[in-house]
Amino acid sequence: MTTTAAPRKTTSKAATRKAFAGTDPDTLRGYFRDMLFVRRFEERTAQGYTQAKIGGYCHLNLGEEATVVGVAAAMRPTDYLFTNYREHGYAIAKGIEPGRVMAELYGRSTGTSKGWGGSMHMFDTATRLLGGYGIVGGQLPLAVGAALAIDYRGGDDVVVCQMGDGTTNIGAFHESLNIAALWHLPVVFLVINNQTGMGTTVEQSSAEPDLYKRASAYRMRGERVDGTDVLAVRDIATELVEAARREGKPALLEAVSHRLKGHSVVDPAKYRSAEAVSTARESDPVARLQRELIAAGFLDEDTVAAIEAEVRDGVDAAVAFADASPRPEPTSLFDYTYATPVAGESRRLPADPLF
Repeated sequence: MTTTAAPRKTTSKAATRKAFAGTDPDTLRGYFRDMLFVRRFEERTAQGYTQAKIGGYCHLNLGEEATVVGVAAAMRPTDYLFTNYREHGYAIAKGIEPGRVMAELYGRSTGTSKGWGGSMHMFDTATRLLGGYGIVGGQLPLAVGAALAIDYRGGDDVVVCQMGDGTTNIGAFHESLNIAALWHLPVVFLVINNQTGMGTTVEQSSAEPDLYKRASAYRMRGERVDGTDVLAVRDIATELVEAARREGKPALLEAVSHRLKGHSVVDPAKYRSAEAVSTARESDPVARLQRELIAAGFLDEDTVAAIEAEVRDGVDAAVAFADASPRPEPTSLFDYTYATPVAGESRRLPADPLF
């Protein structure tokens, strides 16, 4: 069990280029564009919530963009991804059309779950994003089950199971890691440590705050990575995913980053100190990558402006698609209660007479 290298410190154009060695400029600019898209999409999501276009609970990936894009870059299109309820960015990075993601947020029938899931329940079999789970840790046993199915069928796909830091303290976390290690299942557990589970710091809630070390209890490889460094995330995630694919070795990856906002869009985060807020802003992964790419000569102000315009147009198009999409018909409320028809199933709506 090891930790990854410390974050890059760039002092010159040559040093910055060296840090990016092995990744072509177009790929780097693509990562920047993808991270910026998640940022602008989530900002518009927050706006949509204040406009009452989005209801229910809503949790944003602001500050997590480097991990979102880095992990997606490490996966094949056929690999499976299970997430918690903070999943909009992951849905986009996995390949779901942004319009369908926004439509789901708006509760429209063109959304990923036909408008019935909302923010916390994105699901798309085509891209193999299998949730979106509102129950803390609810995705872990299911992800292990998917990995077991892959192993049973002799496939070479991998399951990545994302969760927050608070999930590492529940029973399903330990049960899932134990089974994955015992049965050598192709699953990588990804812990997003934004250092504040809802309103409580990791140090106050976890007797072992170095969360990656928990893998040692199951003789599983554990790694910690700077979650604001897209290349560091991509590289270690690729290593772990491929080890799971080739050798059936599950692993635990802890990506450390900062939440730029509260736990949800309605959380003012008054429990955070001014110092913590300042540290989070200074660690902004999108601004960091932009600075480093400019320093390396791979971006300039004109290119940044062009990418900004492209991203803005894409997000505007997603919002327009959601706005124009129809709401689900009330008669479809029970369409997916059961996977197959059930005799005597009641489809009575609240206003309908009992008899």
